[in-house]
Amino acid sequence: MIDRTEIAAIAKEYCGKASVACLGSHSALDIASGAKSEGLPSIVVCEKGRDATYSKYYKTRNGRGCIDEIVMTDKFKDVLMPATVEALRTKNAVFVPHRSFQVYVGYDGIENEFRVPIFGNRAMLRMEERTSVPNQYDLLRKAGIRTPRVYARPDEIDRLVIVKAPEAVRTYERAFFVVSSLADYKKTAEEMMKAGLVTREGVKNAVIEEFILGAQFNFNYFYSPLSGELELLGIDTRRQSNLDGLLRLPAPSQAAVLKRGTAVRNIEVGHIACTIRESLLDKVFAMGEAFVAASKEMAPPGIIGPFALQGAVIASEKGEEPVIFDVSPRVPGSPGTRFTPYTSYLYGESVSVGRRIAIELKEAAKQGRLEEVVT
Repeated sequence: MIDRTEIAAIAKEYCGKASVACLGSHSALDIASGAKSEGLPSIVVCEKGRDATYSKYYKTRNGRGCIDEIVMTDKFKDVLMPATVEALRTKNAVFVPHRSFQVYVGYDGIENEFRVPIFGNRAMLRMEERTSVPNQYDLLRKAGIRTPRVYARPDEIDRLVIVKAPEAVRTYERAFFVVSSLADYKKTAEEMMKAGLVTREGVKNAVIEEFILGAQFNFNYFYSPLSGELELLGIDTRRQSNLDGLLRLPAPSQAAVLKRGTAVRNIEVGHIACTIRESLLDKVFAMGEAFVAASKEMAPPGIIGPFALQGAVIASEKGEEPVIFDVSPRVPGSPGTRFTPYTSYLYGESVSVGRRIAIELKEAAKQGRLEEVVT
């Protein structure tokens, strides 16, 4: 792991003049737009052939657009190349990580090669993977946040479960399937392997998790090391393919589609901004505070900036209760967050995730504390 003191020294060389950089995917527009709204230069590192959105349609020109500069690479992973790193540092870049950065660049490269200040805790990014040690389950348990039961073996299945196996081709995406018995598990797994959706190795190493029957929410937070305060930026839920389409069919049609061997796909393809009943906000904030405290203990300096706890609210003997089954220790990738009311309650106006990052960077630079928000 690159020592944090080395990154702090680089940040000090910026002399309080930071630009905001990210990879051209996932939530780059939200990040760049937020930087632009706060007067910070925005840089997007693009992969050739996947750059039109950024280099053509949203590039700054004629007083419009939000992306000031494009750094073009043959592959996203080339962001690790010394020349690219040097170019970013020359521009005083603070790099904002998101899911695509983790997937395409890889944790080893991020942790050991990428000598550019990262807004957030680079040591926590790998913890998103359930196979890592420690991982997000460990963080949630440490925080005392309720999570689904995880089954060590398929023969333990005693209720409705969701099996989270990597896709056969896009291993960074998960091919979910829902079953309720060992026999059902074996049958469904074989069908998915025959269809080429998953591999036998992927199924063997899959996470088997209790299926939570509840209303799904993604809680998008921001923790400021400068103020020591936690904020709820907003809440969203997801559009998933092809699950959304199946759910719009009447039950007989769903059964007919599934009988033909169509696999249910839970790939996230969009987001819907939403709100939660106000009386549940105390529980939402309590979860966020507990997660921040646990992260400081397990992965010093703890969470920095945006993160998300994704789960469902269930009915229990204690009343409605959130159960969390996924953690994003970085930009959650939901640009609709700004269209929920929670930041306006705090700031008097809607604030996007990207803009909140830029606000923190500006304040850190103003106070001479940039090294406290980067690793």
